[in-house]
This record gives sequence, C-alpha cells and structure tokens, in this order.
Amino acid sequence: MSIRSIRRILLPVLAFALLAPIMSGCNKEKPTTVVIIVKDANGNTVPGAYVKLYANPAFPLADPTRLDKEATTNSSGRAEFDYSDFYKQGQSGFAVLDILSTTTGFIGQGIIKVLEEETNEETVFLEPA
Repeated sequence: MSIRSIRRILLPVLAFALLAPIMSGCNKEKPTTVVIIVKDANGNTVPGAYVKLYANPAFPLADPTRLDKEATTNSSGRAEFDYSDFYKQGQSGFAVLDILSTTTGFIGQGIIKVLEEETNEETVFLEPA
C-alpha cells in the first residue's frame, strides 16, 4: 500500500472525525415552558391570581427549591414559567411540580409533569378557602 492510497483513505475518515462533533452540536434546544390556567368554579379564568410552582420530592437528591417559581396570572388567567435554563439535552425526564394558586378567599392546587422541550399546560380550579 502506498502513501498516496493511505492518504486517500485516511483523509475522509479524519475529516468525518473532526466534523462529527461540530455537526451534532447544531441540534437546537427547544424551550421547556409551563403554562398554568387558573379558573373559578364556574369555569371563568381568574386574572391576578397568585401561582407558585414548586418541587416536593419524597427523597430529595439536591436542592428542590431551585425549581420554585412564582407568578401572577395575566388578564386571560394564564401564568407562564420558563424552565429552559434548567433542562440539559440528553437528560432523561425533567420534573413533577406541585401547583398552588390563591386569590382573596380562594385556593387551588394541582400537579404537573413537566416534559422537556415542550409547552406544558395545566388548569387549576379555585375553591373557597
């Protein structure tokens, strides 16, 4: 085998080995978001309601408060949360979070499984406190 034929074989292999990590890095991460819709007993959306998302694991492996977020519902009764900074590609699963929503004299609770790189939506109904 001559040097010329070895180069002809090794050059494409070397080029592929150098470009493969760069090409795989082009996979853009999609946002991981949560939307909570707060409604009253009649099914009407509730603007201005307080919403808290928090982790409450039975066996905490790290600081669960890092996932805590709070917001107030907008005029259409929606509170939006962005968890994109917490998710890393290749991670298996993301989180199951508890939901607490309150407004004067009313409370609502729920749970949401947050799927990575998706918009996750849940509705919470308020009841008299």
